Amino acid sequence: MGSTITEKILARAGGLPVVRPGQNAPFRPDYMVAYDFPGYTDVMFRQMADDFGITTVSDPERYVLFIDHLVTRNDEREQQMHQVTRDWGRANGVEVHEGLGIGHQVAAELGYAIPGNFLVHFDGHISGLGAFGALGWGVRKDLLEAWVSGAVYLDVPRTTQFHLSGAFAPGVDNRDLIHHIIARYGADACAHQVMEYVGPGAEAMSIDRRQGLCAMAMFTGAVSAIFNPDETSLAYARRVARKPFEPVYSDPDAEYAAKHMIDLDDLSPQVVLPGSAKSANTKRIEDVTGVEVKHAYIGSCASGRIEEIRAAAEILKGKKVAPGVNFNVVPTSERIYAQAKAEGLLDILAEAGARIAHASCDFCIGYASPLQAGDKCISTGVLNISGRMGSTEAEIYMGSAYTVAASALTGRITDPREVVTA
Repeated sequence: MGSTITEKILARAGGLPVVRPGQNAPFRPDYMVAYDFPGYTDVMFRQMADDFGITTVSDPERYVLFIDHLVTRNDEREQQMHQVTRDWGRANGVEVHEGLGIGHQVAAELGYAIPGNFLVHFDGHISGLGAFGALGWGVRKDLLEAWVSGAVYLDVPRTTQFHLSGAFAPGVDNRDLIHHIIARYGADACAHQVMEYVGPGAEAMSIDRRQGLCAMAMFTGAVSAIFNPDETSLAYARRVARKPFEPVYSDPDAEYAAKHMIDLDDLSPQVVLPGSAKSANTKRIEDVTGVEVKHAYIGSCASGRIEEIRAAAEILKGKKVAPGVNFNVVPTSERIYAQAKAEGLLDILAEAGARIAHASCDFCIGYASPLQAGDKCISTGVLNISGRMGSTEAEIYMGSAYTVAASALTGRITDPREVVTA
């Protein structure tokens, strides 16, 4: 019996010839990633010293720190928190990446997410790095185990395969696909598994769309998501890789928990109703058109890449955001910001009435431009639970960048197929 790409990556990380689902073993990540956040990295720094006597780490090149949360107010509290991270990184010889954008995107730009790599993070959205044939796993508080010992005990997950055919229609993209999957198969369809995307529809998908798709894996219960490497991801990796790499691929006779077939031609825009991304909350856009919104947001680790900014500019070029709508567009990294600016996309959006902000996680978590009681927002953020973007009495709808831009244009949830250029 063959192995999946996930099993091969974990076997290498565990120093084992093969691994099988359900097997528990210590796995040595190539990179152990974190962003600083109150009560998170500062606590781990202290625990490593006080509880384990670790004052300097032995493999500093395997630790990666990002400063991408709580960066928009530049007040004393923010600076104190970030200084703790800067000081720890300097003392340990660990790279601290600041001012470059959202870490899950910047990790790819800086060559950490090369094919075959295994990366762990507290945050589950590191799964977005599966776009490159790497395995990114959000291990939550078990990250401390990795930071202390250099390895983390995990159960080898099973894999569910999604075979994609066809192509996205105008006005439809990866966000519609993941919400369709959740609605069709359930919010626990891939519980404790890895989602693997294959087929001609997967191979034709751009890196941007692969990242956005993989980044939302947790909302099926999955621990991660992954694409097998192909020329698209390998070409990217060759440009940015920090070290030599050896891609691995699923075997034809690998065993899967389930296999699903999805024709991208059949997809339509999807909208997630306020409360959560559970399957019952996902509706076809036809069922929710007309809901008034006063806020719109494109950004987050699952969106805000160049293709989504192009989509918004395509819809809004020469037009104006509806009166009274607060439309925030936040490119996922400073590189993407610069590219969007060079292409003239930011000027188009600004002229339409959008507010363009530099890359951070702060809009997605409600730290910047928080929603007030009674507000309704349409968002490409990663969560729409109560209080995620501000007041617990605000309502957050989620959709694609196409849907968000179309809704910002009209001031109500709008089917982007009505306004997008084919």
